[in-house]
Amino acid sequence: MSDLAIRAEGLAKRYRIGEYQKGYETLRDTLAHGGRVLVGREHRQTYEEIWALHDVSFEVNEGEVVGFIGRNGAGKSTLLKILSRITPPTRGRAEIRGRVGSILEVGTGFHPELTGRENVSLNGTILGMNRREITRKLPQIVEFSGIEKFIDTPVKRYSTGMYVRLAFAVAAHLDPEVLVIDEVLAVGDYEFQQRCMGRIQDISGSGRTVLFVSHDMQAISRLCNRVYWLELGQVERSGPSQDVVAAYVQAQIGVGAERSWSELTAAPGGGSVKLVSARVVDETGATVDAVDVRKPVGVEMRLVVRRGGVEVIPKIKLTNQQGDIVFNALDTNPRWRGPAEPGEYLVTAWIPGNLLNEGLMQVDIGAVSLAAPKLIHRLSTGPILTFHVQDPGAGDSAKGLFTGQLRGVVRPLLDWSAEGPSDGW
Repeated sequence: MSDLAIRAEGLAKRYRIGEYQKGYETLRDTLAHGGRVLVGREHRQTYEEIWALHDVSFEVNEGEVVGFIGRNGAGKSTLLKILSRITPPTRGRAEIRGRVGSILEVGTGFHPELTGRENVSLNGTILGMNRREITRKLPQIVEFSGIEKFIDTPVKRYSTGMYVRLAFAVAAHLDPEVLVIDEVLAVGDYEFQQRCMGRIQDISGSGRTVLFVSHDMQAISRLCNRVYWLELGQVERSGPSQDVVAAYVQAQIGVGAERSWSELTAAPGGGSVKLVSARVVDETGATVDAVDVRKPVGVEMRLVVRRGGVEVIPKIKLTNQQGDIVFNALDTNPRWRGPAEPGEYLVTAWIPGNLLNEGLMQVDIGAVSLAAPKLIHRLSTGPILTFHVQDPGAGDSAKGLFTGQLRGVVRPLLDWSAEGPSDGW
């Protein structure tokens, strides 16, 4: 496998719904059930087959952080369980190079009757570490988890948050070559989530591999080099994180970064103004689904003024994924004063870099008249376009080297002044 950490080929997993389950029956119960089936007194149960995964193949290089996204039931957790050797595949194979540390479900791998300290030793032993290595790592694990006071308490008495803290600390500090993380980090508080993000970055920087499943698209974009989007157990799309995340989010909304209408009668608008096309563009004029928060992005619209004598002022409104209005903006240039001549107009509104916050942006396009009485030319009843704003985390945005999410509808890069005792300021 040379520099490959993981190679998966044609992984598939089938589950049977409604099949007879033995459970914890006695031998007598099992024999009685089999006898009833043989003599026809009990009908064999019918069941439905569901493929949680179907023909999933991929490769992950050493040191990569790879994300898996998709709706609930897409097969993400099933895939990680196969890679963690918790469940076998129905078909296909996966080769994994090195030890695997997994955080899949709260408490997975913990014995409830053992204390936190004892479970650390148990997990370290499972990963192939000797007692000296485990003892050396224990102080770091306890300090990171923040549950020093309860480290000698049986984990069955832990809260969900304490479970997650210790589980992540164990998996991240016992030096697995491959770290597998499911959505459980969402259970932790904000401060702990940021510490986990930083630890994941440290792990990947040391040459180890991370597989990360999350519904937090900002975390996926920030941490992952590449992303696989799973849909109904299959790979829908894969590639750079910014492109796949943008495509996934836009698919959930049902609106992308480009729209056009070939027939004027079908285009949004009314008798005065029609919108015949719109798209999100970068500085080169290319259509983009995802944009770098540090760079300007344009909203291009092609308007057709159908009759003269009407004032037309282009307008856009941006709304974030939470439904908050980010801003409204009008083109206040004098060229729009007075009635517009009939014809086609190509207009682009440029949004400066380091203004928007991370996440999905929804764009409404309209046109207004400032003449009395005020007239609004409605060009849409909902978002016309969407695009995804991402921060590569290089330190030169409004967030600097902060790994968390700054709250607010915008996130401008301000000019700061400061005076202090250092001459180097």
